[in-house]
Amino acid sequence: MSRDNFARALEVWNTEGCEAEKPYFGWLSTELALHPESKTNLKTNAHTRPVGQWPVIELEPTDHPLAFEQRAGITQDHVREIATAVLHPA
Repeated sequence: MSRDNFARALEVWNTEGCEAEKPYFGWLSTELALHPESKTNLKTNAHTRPVGQWPVIELEPTDHPLAFEQRAGITQDHVREIATAVLHPA
């Protein structure tokens, strides 16, 4: 997300009602070798949630495998595979 949007998100982070903020546009910039398609620069929206909860990151609805899985569902095994790839890159 932009520097200005990040500053705004931090500004309202502990403010009751912060979930009423409009979504913040951003880019997913994480490379994973799980799909042949690149995951760099997928369009996202960060949806602020109530105080104490992390934002929900929504990918633009494209045919990219990760965006499709977000819309259609994903297995726990594949979630573990993605987490392992992010936390322990080869």
